[in-house]
Amino acid sequence: MKRSLSKNPNMIRTMIGTGLMLILVLSYAVYSNTADSEYYGYTTTNDSLEMELQMESEDKASWYYTTKAAITWINVSVDGAPNEGSTLVVEAEGIKSEWYYSPHLGLDSAINYVCNEPKSDYSDIMETCSYQRSHSMELNDGSGIMRGRVSLDLPIEGVGYLENENISEAKNEAREKINSQNKTITWRISVESEGQTISSDGIEVSAVVTTHEFVGIEQFRIDPVQETIYSFATLVGCFFLLLIIPLMAYFSVTYKERRNEGIRLSVSEE
Repeated sequence: MKRSLSKNPNMIRTMIGTGLMLILVLSYAVYSNTADSEYYGYTTTNDSLEMELQMESEDKASWYYTTKAAITWINVSVDGAPNEGSTLVVEAEGIKSEWYYSPHLGLDSAINYVCNEPKSDYSDIMETCSYQRSHSMELNDGSGIMRGRVSLDLPIEGVGYLENENISEAKNEAREKINSQNKTITWRISVESEGQTISSDGIEVSAVVTTHEFVGIEQFRIDPVQETIYSFATLVGCFFLLLIIPLMAYFSVTYKERRNEGIRLSVSEE
């Protein structure tokens, strides 16, 4: 350290100047992203709509309901079906009514899976959602819940973000994104055994969908004071890591030299 300072007496001054320059650059970056952000956050409703299922035929476990909304989730639950050989079938009828389903949707499963690329190149090594109009699942002990994603473009929690030149165009884009997902779909739900619809006696079926409508939009902003503090703390931490290692090496070497010098002096005095 002493040799470095003797060769470059302005090293500390250079490090301080560089640090201040980095602080100014980070501060400007935070200010520019805050003052003129091109990102906008839009909000939608996130309402649960319970289907009023209509029975298709008397004494048959087959129901239907028509939705006319932008939907992200559909949950269908069945209880009271025969314990063996019962299968829940959910079919969507309409234009572009395909939807995504996986047994792991909505569960804290250790299996990795993706839903946005059902026909991807890595579908052989990773679980993917099935994307089609009709899905089925076997019922364990006569009960079960089927969870499916109807749209991947809508925000699940009712908050989404997009990039645009101004808030007016961003608002139009958000509305168009939601309106494009407004579809008329007739959901047909049935409980089958060996390919045949069974009797509805004792079977309870309920279905819920999550719908979305446009609420509002605002420009994405961050807290400049908070971000400046974070940037300064990061900068100080980096300089600390850069200085602490050579200082530790310097003091350890100095301590070792003094210790060895003391041992040599004690030996020579004897």
